Amino acid sequence: MEFHLNELNKAVSKILEFANREKTICFYGQMGAGKTTLIKELVNALGATDHGSSPTFGLVNEYHDKNGNLLAYHFDFYRIENEEQAMDIGLEDYLSSNVWLFIEWPEKIKSLLPNNAVSVYLHFIDENTRSIEFSTE
Repeated sequence: MEFHLNELNKAVSKILEFANREKTICFYGQMGAGKTTLIKELVNALGATDHGSSPTFGLVNEYHDKNGNLLAYHFDFYRIENEEQAMDIGLEDYLSSNVWLFIEWPEKIKSLLPNNAVSVYLHFIDENTRSIEFSTE
């Protein structure tokens, strides 16, 4: 599916439709493709009161709904060097939670990902256009 950046809501709707009930979504794409921007829109569409941002330095951000309930975790594994580092932050606990998990750079933790994770491949077409593909692994 191709979309313009001013149509992020369409992309978010398609992602949520494809994910169905699976709450672990892995985002693949080159640096600058818009993974964090797309996740910010997902977080907003799900009703988070926190503003989405990249957790590159802290590795994980958490988002809450208007009642203060935990809604989602957003991981950015760009800076990790091995899967052990993901385990050190308690990834197993996050994966067993019943909240949305949005994971950037999932290829860095491939063997740790759940079998039911949804993969979103984001492709840069031009400054205002992206495309996304979906799969389950």
